[in-house]
Order: sequence, then structure tokens, then C-alpha cells
Amino acid sequence: MLHDEYKAITDAGLLLQVDDPDLPDGWQMFPDMTVREYRAYAALRIEALNYALSGIPTDQVRLHVCWGSQHGPHRDDIALRDIIDLVLSVPAGCYSIEAANPRHDHEWAVWQEVKLPDEASLMPGVVSHATDTIEHPELVAQRLIRYAEVVGRENVIAGTDCGLGGRVGHPEIAWTKLVDLSEGARLASRRLWRR
Repeated sequence: MLHDEYKAITDAGLLLQVDDPDLPDGWQMFPDMTVREYRAYAALRIEALNYALSGIPTDQVRLHVCWGSQHGPHRDDIALRDIIDLVLSVPAGCYSIEAANPRHDHEWAVWQEVKLPDEASLMPGVVSHATDTIEHPELVAQRLIRYAEVVGRENVIAGTDCGLGGRVGHPEIAWTKLVDLSEGARLASRRLWRR
């Protein structure tokens, strides 16, 4: 069923974004599972997703993963390192990951050891839905440059950790975050492409 819906979307020339916050966030549902057990649980779900995506042009697929939209400490989130191979096993042209959340900001380093698939882009979240504090454009630029230096400047797209609407205190905050995201992306592009 999902395959038919996915195909209809891509046949219409649209980009298909598959939101899978449960891939990392599902870990919270099983506090007694080991990482190995959770990976087996998640791999079965990835297999089903990949079946639904069979025959869908990879360049029209974006996969979004995050650690859930709930406001909380996220202290027990599974590490990106523990699931990155599962994430990258989904045939997508772009991988959107939560990266601005302070609990996951450090995980850019995973990309020093993990190769992004050929022809794929990485869309790290460089502004967060978990805080009403508006990220400075300079911070956005620094985050983008950090990713560009490890996966290649042509492979990075600025993104948000997750949808902002309804997750930040006021629509004006969401819009201002997007304005500063755009300005930070311009700063990063100027610096990266003049080298």
C-alpha cells in the first residue's frame, strides 16, 4: 500500500519525505533492551520501509530521523553512532538528521568515520525545535561548515531538527529561526565556496 502512495508522489514529480522519528526515538519504548536487541528490532522496520521504497527513484526520497519532538532532557537517547548504518541503509538521496539539539550537537563527529552514500546529501538540523532561543546566524554557519568539512560542501543542506510550527512558543519565533537559518546558510556558502 505505501509503495503505491510513494510511487504516486514521486510519479507526480514531487519529493517524498519519509519521517521516521521512531527509528532513533523508539529506543525509549524499550528501556530494558540492549543496543544489539534494539538494532534487530529497528532493522526489521527498515526492511519494511525499504520494501515500500523499492523502485522509487532515490534522488526523490528524503529520510528524516530525530529523537522525538517532546520537550525533555533526552538523556537516554540512543547514540547516532549506534544506528547510523541502519539510517543509511534506506535508499534516499538526502538524510535529514537532528543535529542542533544540545544532546546531539556533538554527533557531527560520527561523519568523520561514516561515509555518506554516493550521490546523497546530508541535511543536519542547524536550528532546534526544542528551544525558543533563536540561533545566531553565525552559529548556523559554523554548524554547516563543520558538516561540510567532513562530508563535502556540495553534500550539505541546511535544515531544522524537526518541524518548528507548534513546537516553539510562538509563530514569530519559528519564522525568526528560519530567517536566521537562511542568513547562516548564506554566510556558510560564502565562506565555503570562496576557498
